[in-house]
Amino acid sequence: MGNTIVQSTFLLTLLLSVGLFFFIRASTKDRTEQAQLTSEQDEATLMNQLKEYFRSRSYRVTSIEKERNQVNFEGFVRPSWFLAIFLTILAAVGFACLSLVLSQLFSSHSPFFLVLVLLSPLSGIFYWRKAGRLEKVSLKMESTPNEQHSSSIITVIAHRDELAELQKALQLKMVD
Repeated sequence: MGNTIVQSTFLLTLLLSVGLFFFIRASTKDRTEQAQLTSEQDEATLMNQLKEYFRSRSYRVTSIEKERNQVNFEGFVRPSWFLAIFLTILAAVGFACLSLVLSQLFSSHSPFFLVLVLLSPLSGIFYWRKAGRLEKVSLKMESTPNEQHSSSIITVIAHRDELAELQKALQLKMVD
């Protein structure tokens, strides 16, 4: 192979390695969002459903602020075995590609570059340590009297996946 081809392949592999690094780092990023959800149920019934929903998902009530009509929950979110293994495999493939390109560039040291693949479990360990954390959920309830019936608006601050599950489980609609 020509030296120019190997050098350009090395540059592209390095760019892909940087992307892989940021992908692994982003797997532990906090994705807390705020959403306003509405329900046709009255405030008391909805609050009981919300408390039961969060209890079933291993959250516990940490504080209740009656004057602001707000409840705060806290729960430990476990890391995913699947994602830890997936990130380790991705890192192994990335290190294998990088070591192959490096062995083409520096053929005299080629056996030593395959040792880079042994670093791949570090990505799974990194994810496992950073992803397991306490998640906080904050609910603020407001009732909106209507001519026909009363409805409730809930302002929720939580992880975006938790918001989607909550919306699906209790058939809540996003406020327009």
